[in-house]
Amino acid sequence: MSKNLIVDYIPFEVTPQQINESIKNNDGRLVVKGTLQRAEAKNQNGRVYPKDTLVREAKKYAQTNIAERRALGELDHPDSSVVNLNNVSHNVLEMHWSGDDLNGTVEVLGTPAGNILKELFKSGIKLGISSRGLGSVEEVNEGEDGEPTVKVQPDFELIAFDFVSNPSTHGAFLSPTNEGVINEGVGTRNGKCCHDCKIEDIINDIFRGD
Repeated sequence: MSKNLIVDYIPFEVTPQQINESIKNNDGRLVVKGTLQRAEAKNQNGRVYPKDTLVREAKKYAQTNIAERRALGELDHPDSSVVNLNNVSHNVLEMHWSGDDLNGTVEVLGTPAGNILKELFKSGIKLGISSRGLGSVEEVNEGEDGEPTVKVQPDFELIAFDFVSNPSTHGAFLSPTNEGVINEGVGTRNGKCCHDCKIEDIINDIFRGD
C-alpha cells in the first residue's frame, strides 16, 4: 500500500496569560503548551489514529528529533514530507500523554517565520496546529454521522507539527488574544476578509521593520 502525506488538525488551547507570561519570563521568548494530536477519536477529516501507532511515533520523535533539538515545524500549510528550513517557525521541546491526548511544549523561534508567528499571536490572530506525516489509510466503516471512518494504518510516520493560519477543520484554532486588543469585527478589503487583511498587515509591518 503506497504512502501519502497525511495532515490533520487538533485544537491547541492557549490562554492570554500564557502568552504574556511566557514572553515576560523568558526574555522575550514565546513558549506555548497544548494538545498536539489525539488518538482513538474520529477527527473532522474522518480519520482515526490508533493509539499504539501514535505512541510508537511519539516515542521515536522524542528520542530523535526532540532529544537532538530538531523537532522543527513550519508556518502555514506545507505540502512536502521534508521540513523546509527556510520556513521553520518553532521547535517542539517535549511531548507527553494525558489519556488519549498527546500534549506538548512548543518554543517559537527567532527565525523570520517564527517572528511572524510570534507577532500573529501577540496581535490576537487565531491560529491552528496540524500534525504532518506519511502513511496509508483504510476505510473501516460508516460512523454514527453517516460519514465513513478512515483508519490510519500502522505504516504511519510522524514528520512534524505545523502552525496554520486557515485550518480547513472547524474548531482547530488556538486563540492567544491579549486583553488590550480590540476586535475590529468582520470586514473586507479587495475581496479578503478582515482576518486575512490583518495577517497581511502584520507581515508587512514586520518586513518594513515597523
